[in-house]
Amino acid sequence: GFDWPIEGLLVPNSPPLKKPIYKTPEQYVPVRLRVLRNGDKNKNRSLTILGPAISPGWKTQCTEILNLPSAARRLFNEKGKEIFTVEDLQRDELVYVSCGEHWINPELSIAQQKKQIFLRNLASDISKIQTFCSTRKIEGLVLEVQSHIVSGGKLAVKPIAIFGEKKQVIEAEEKQMQKDTLTTENGSTEILDSHARAHLRMKACHTLLRYAWQEILHDFDEDDSLPKKMEKELFENVEPQKKYSHLPEHGKLQKLCLQQFEYTDGQIVNCAAPQLVLGVQGPSLRSGMEVVLVEKKSDGSHQRWLHKKDSRTFHLVSNPDFVLAVSMTKARNDVCGYPVIVQKYNPCNNGTANQKWNYLENMKAFMAFHSTALNKEITSANYAGVCTSSVIKEENIDQPGYYYFSPGGRRKKMLCLACGRSMRAEKGLKELLPGVPFFCVSGSKTQKPFSRGPFKVINVTEADLSSFEAEKTLSYYEERLLSLRMETCTQAVSHSGMAATHQKAVKIIAYKNGDGYRNGKLIVAGTFPVLLTECTEQLGLAQAASKVYTKDGTTVFTLRDLVLWALDESFIQRDSEEQKKDSAPVGTEELTMKKKLRMNMKNKLFPKSVTSDSLDGIDESVLALILRNPIAIWVSCGEPFLPPNAFQEAEKLEKQNWLKKDKILADLDTMKHKMRQLKGRRVAACQPATMVPTKSPVQPVVVEGGWTKQTQEEIKLMELIRHTEAHLSEVQELQSKRNSQTVSTAKQSSLYKQPKTKRVWIYLNGGRPEYGTYAWGRTISELLDDCSSHLKMVHPARALYTPEGELIQSWDDVERDMVICASTGHGFITQKELKQQLEVRANYARIQRQQGPQATDIVPSTKLLSLVHLHS
Repeated sequence: GFDWPIEGLLVPNSPPLKKPIYKTPEQYVPVRLRVLRNGDKNKNRSLTILGPAISPGWKTQCTEILNLPSAARRLFNEKGKEIFTVEDLQRDELVYVSCGEHWINPELSIAQQKKQIFLRNLASDISKIQTFCSTRKIEGLVLEVQSHIVSGGKLAVKPIAIFGEKKQVIEAEEKQMQKDTLTTENGSTEILDSHARAHLRMKACHTLLRYAWQEILHDFDEDDSLPKKMEKELFENVEPQKKYSHLPEHGKLQKLCLQQFEYTDGQIVNCAAPQLVLGVQGPSLRSGMEVVLVEKKSDGSHQRWLHKKDSRTFHLVSNPDFVLAVSMTKARNDVCGYPVIVQKYNPCNNGTANQKWNYLENMKAFMAFHSTALNKEITSANYAGVCTSSVIKEENIDQPGYYYFSPGGRRKKMLCLACGRSMRAEKGLKELLPGVPFFCVSGSKTQKPFSRGPFKVINVTEADLSSFEAEKTLSYYEERLLSLRMETCTQAVSHSGMAATHQKAVKIIAYKNGDGYRNGKLIVAGTFPVLLTECTEQLGLAQAASKVYTKDGTTVFTLRDLVLWALDESFIQRDSEEQKKDSAPVGTEELTMKKKLRMNMKNKLFPKSVTSDSLDGIDESVLALILRNPIAIWVSCGEPFLPPNAFQEAEKLEKQNWLKKDKILADLDTMKHKMRQLKGRRVAACQPATMVPTKSPVQPVVVEGGWTKQTQEEIKLMELIRHTEAHLSEVQELQSKRNSQTVSTAKQSSLYKQPKTKRVWIYLNGGRPEYGTYAWGRTISELLDDCSSHLKMVHPARALYTPEGELIQSWDDVERDMVICASTGHGFITQKELKQQLEVRANYARIQRQQGPQATDIVPSTKLLSLVHLHS
């Protein structure tokens, strides 16, 4: 309803123009559900509850009725899918309740369930160690505005940008210009609006162009200089492209403006916008509140800070118990960094690195985590949930923690923050007063009441996370976790009565055989028959899809074979990349070793006990790694494989021929145009011919030259034109001949020549011929492959027989519409013989069941053997 264009102001943090319309909550009907513990096999133990749709009441009911060790947190259906709303559930549906852990398949054995829980707990412990290793060396982070320098802008600590070979510093004239502008604006009693603040920001960010000899070098005082080691690391951490860049520095200067602050008159002022200072919004003050940019006020309650150089902390003047700190609860992000908050001051020497700051007055920067390496490691261990006894080796240090008394009440035992948080529910812990050095009892070798501490599986004494051993420990446990997952995959057994939890699907890109990489269709299939059906429908095939090829021409009969091929392809690609990196020839011994390792890995990842078309025995993480990208396949209706690059190469060759022809035509046009120019110049000149006398009585005078005679350059150009025209005619004749040949061969093959592909009638070995089907092929190997796909054989066909039992060894013995018996490798057998074998097996099993296993233990006597011998 507005008339454009509109002129106005964009006001940040403005209230909504319309009040939100709150809908009255609908009346939900409670749903009756049957609940079971996570992983419980016996469905008869299920209990009934009424689950309301919008309230956490079902959690309390499940916790009490199932007698869970802790509060119920998650719901799963019978297939293992997590349930987030009760509205989608049916009446009396069975659901499994967990206390936060993942779903446990009730069909698995108790030993397998324990192994899964053990692997999940081990992965949880490793994630804590990974977090500790990634945050224990925090250096080069300074205070910075996250987005824009406006009132309410959030702050964070990010990598430093003001150190480097070429420092971006605002010159004295520009600073004076900014100060004059800001003092003029601040002198007025009116409050600056957003439009005025935007102008101030732009004036503060813009700088005049300075030559190299006009830059001002900064001299550091002894108190403000960085330690040499830290300064060296900061110089090394600068990216090369940023360090030696000589382009216009607008982006770097803007980054510099975000990181420059000044501590004056008890306030931390942003240098780009001096009317904005660091403060906490809101009248109430609590630990964990974010520090933001606020408008500078003389009577601001939470804007003034007290800098204590001895403790390297900044305290709020309104409440000195709160200090400026860095929040490490959120995972670090290179874009967002660590948020800046106010926190209760902790006077301990270690575990408080996030509260330590170094104000570089000459550089206008506030450097975070300005403390010792031990303090940083203890701080990272506390926030990552790692026991500090793994970081230090039986040394008493001053750190925050908890304490409790032994059962006898005689001994006082102290725990670090991570161990205290994990044991808070079991013991009546009390917070330890600062200034008491101690060593966490979880890492004690003599007394180990909590040998695992905050870990679920790993023992604290076995996790050495000291300065030089942390990375080695992490890699050891990561390799251990991977090997245990491999062993779990090999031990997975598929029981016949076990219902599959869910059919694992494979992402596939299907192309039509012969189309190359054109018109691919994304298909997600869980079984091979489903894959063939989807390919037939989505690719629009004239007949049902019967053969599936990979890009190297390998015929695939099951999804398991397809995943195996993808695994081989990934190994080969990885080996080639490693060989390129090493740039050294690989020996035969190394190749054989790699092949053996590859086969062992395949045997571990794909156990033989798994059915041919099932992927349930494969580890989900390994399967996800293999199937990160869809597998490309080419589908045919029985015809042989056509390489995907053949079509592209034919198109490329045809394009090259057309380009060659176009180039010849262009050159010919150019030469003819030049010939016309030469002829026109000769005619336009109208130069007379010269009379040359001769001694011949027949022709005493010879006429030479003149405007009617062609020059030598024209003669040569004409010869070149004729040669080019002859070459063009040859190219055109080849193209027309090639096109005519393709058409004529297609017509001749369909009309006059007998096709190479033969159609036969095939049936299974031991079956009836009338239950067979048609198959096609040009060779015996192709016919065997087609038999395997059309008869849906469990194992591929390996031998062909005539109905009389003769083995077919030559393709010349195969005739059109011939009846052939396909076998998986066993000898030829008729239907009558197969029935006799089945009757013998049935009689054997029946006798054992009726008369016991001893009834089939027949030992021939000596007389019987002699009679048989005489008879023979």
